[in-house]
Amino acid sequence: MTDEKLFYQRSGSGPLLLLLHPVGLDSTFWGDLPERLSQTHTVIAVDSRGHGRSADAARPAHMRDYVGDVIELIEALDHGPAILLGVSFGGMITQNVATSRPDLVAGLIACGCPGVIPAAARAAILQRGTDAEKGGMGAIVPATLERWFTPDFMKDPAVEAVRQRLLGNSPSNWAAAWEGVAEHDALAGLAGFSGPSLIVVGDRDAATPLDAARALAGALPKGQLAILPGAPHILQLESAEAFAAVIGEFLARLEQGRG
Repeated sequence: MTDEKLFYQRSGSGPLLLLLHPVGLDSTFWGDLPERLSQTHTVIAVDSRGHGRSADAARPAHMRDYVGDVIELIEALDHGPAILLGVSFGGMITQNVATSRPDLVAGLIACGCPGVIPAAARAAILQRGTDAEKGGMGAIVPATLERWFTPDFMKDPAVEAVRQRLLGNSPSNWAAAWEGVAEHDALAGLAGFSGPSLIVVGDRDAATPLDAARALAGALPKGQLAILPGAPHILQLESAEAFAAVIGEFLARLEQGRG
């Protein structure tokens, strides 16, 4: 389905739950999580702009563009507020939606992401896009996979699927997403979001320092932190069972609180 700009896949019934993927992936890279969650929720797995079957990203791109898309989608679905679950870039988007429109967010689950990109790191973040625009997507795939997965998982078919998805992206859309990432700065504003919040990080995440995840959880008035042993950055694929369990437990507590 599409709302003109964004493609999304819908399943299940119940409270509205949006899934927002990392840079370079799309709504198909959640393993069996949508099927599991659709037993209790209306699951909307989104292709962010410039990804999957959604429209290309305009350049230069800004975090507010990706955030605005999600806000418009929740409003168009007319079933809000929504629980937002995002991994990596998707988790950054969820944070910024929560600070911009807390009335649309019933719960926040941000995984494998910090609350802010430090100024000193922004040039390196932008370089990931520049490298692809200069050398093609093949130039960035090896380093990306090393950040995302543990060495023992590299021969899993899921990694090859990720590799092919990355190679299929346009360098411009890839670079646009990193422009959005470089602007991420939600940490201070999250004190104003009072909804239930879960921060999930793997203790083998090569892209997200544990201290950054702790700071993010600490910035949220109702923030909880779950550290998954052995889990890497793309934890929804490599650590699918542990990830699904912690998400399911949080959602169950959230629904009990509503009752």
